[in-house]
Order: sequence, then C-alpha cells, then structure tokens
Amino acid sequence: MVTFSLKEREKNMNKKSSGQKLSTQASKIMRSNNSSQIQKSLAASVLSQRNTGKITGKAMETKASMVMNSNKYSGTTKSLAASVLSQSDKNR
Repeated sequence: MVTFSLKEREKNMNKKSSGQKLSTQASKIMRSNNSSQIQKSLAASVLSQRNTGKITGKAMETKASMVMNSNKYSGTTKSLAASVLSQSDKNR
C-alpha cells in the first residue's frame, strides 16, 4: 500500500472544476433521450466534478482518452471528454 504525506496529497488534489457553460450542457445531455451512452457517462462525470474538487477515476480517464483519440465522436462529446481529462490525477 502506498501512502502519501498531507503535503503530497494536497499537491495532487484537483484544483479544477467543471465550468458553468459545460455543466449546463452536461445537464441537458443527461435529460435528453437522444444522447448516447458515452455522452451521458461523460456528462455525469462533468457534473460530479462541478465545484467538488473530485478527480477523474482511471476508468473514466481511459474512456475520455478513447473519445479524444477517435474521429467518430462529435465536438460536444469531445468537449465533455476534454473536461474530464483536464480534471484527472496528475500522477497517472
């Protein structure tokens, strides 16, 4: 088991949060019947990181990275993925 000092944990804490505009868009995606599962998954992550300091989990990082590296996703989906990745753990 790896342990970190308080100073190390504070250094690695996420100081970013989802912006108002993207959070509003994510909320609309969550309510829409036309949104894809990947959009809803990324939107949920964006909303969970709104003003909370939470960081993106490893599985969600992988999913967001896959979206960013693919040509088949829309600009909206890529915006959600970029936000999720920007709030990931600096050490991964």
